[in-house]
Amino acid sequence: MNAGILGIGRYVPEKIVTNQDLEKIVDTSDEWIRTRTGIEERRIAADDMNTSHMAVEAAREAIRDAGISAEQIELILVATVTPDRPFPTVSCMVQEQLGAKHAAAMDVSAACAGFMYGMITAQQFIQTGAYKYILVIGSDKLSKITDWSDRNTAVLFGDGAGAAVMGPVSEGRGILSFELGADGTGGIHLYQDEFISMNGREVFKFAVRKMGDSSVRVLEKAGLTKEDVDFLVPHQANIRIMESARQRLDLPEEKMSKTIAKFGNTSASSIPLALAEEQRNGRIKDDDIVVLVGFGGGLTWGAVALRWGR
Repeated sequence: MNAGILGIGRYVPEKIVTNQDLEKIVDTSDEWIRTRTGIEERRIAADDMNTSHMAVEAAREAIRDAGISAEQIELILVATVTPDRPFPTVSCMVQEQLGAKHAAAMDVSAACAGFMYGMITAQQFIQTGAYKYILVIGSDKLSKITDWSDRNTAVLFGDGAGAAVMGPVSEGRGILSFELGADGTGGIHLYQDEFISMNGREVFKFAVRKMGDSSVRVLEKAGLTKEDVDFLVPHQANIRIMESARQRLDLPEEKMSKTIAKFGNTSASSIPLALAEEQRNGRIKDDDIVVLVGFGGGLTWGAVALRWGR
């Protein structure tokens, strides 16, 4: 049984913080941020808006797009590193607010690669026939764990949520191959105590290598070539890292999603948020071969090759 995406949704807070706004609170400049990261602005959630609130809004949109009801969902997986509180899980809060009373619920923690881990977990349940409809959400409020006086990290992150309803799809569509990975020895380069701490140079080297390598490997696993790829949706972390993955696949610029300028790095929500944006814009169409690839703290990474459509 093929597992794929039946519906997609996203949510971003209303408040926009521009690079010019950051110039007023930290020693940086709009030019420095844009040239090194590709970010122009990011969305920041209000103090009283939690990760669960954003997750619910994205989930509602995905459920509508899938044409099902919340009561049909049998499992909710939320990828996040910023839960509202240690427990109950964000997924349980989402279940309650959606009225998805028949759904099991758990959170997934793999940082910015979390949505990929959630997708592949969902795929296993669907392929075995254990569950039919699974809601996979990436939602993070990174603003609450960002040190706004640290110019190396304050410029990078934003808040948001993206969601996908996954379920059985027609033959030849859905997930064709995947790769998940972790390297715990690199955890010292990207972690959180009170705030996010990052060794930018080491993370950059890791990301460039893994994003490119894993993108190529999932194509090989699926029996596809670079020429087969219609669209690339990389984790929106840094435009230079994203460009390295695009060039590794020999793709023209117009075949890569670039939402980083508007939203910055939104962690686990980055890839589903970008997917939702590109579907809205009509840039991803039925039967397109789409590659999703991301990396995150852990250090973790994941890639998926899929044929779009139900």
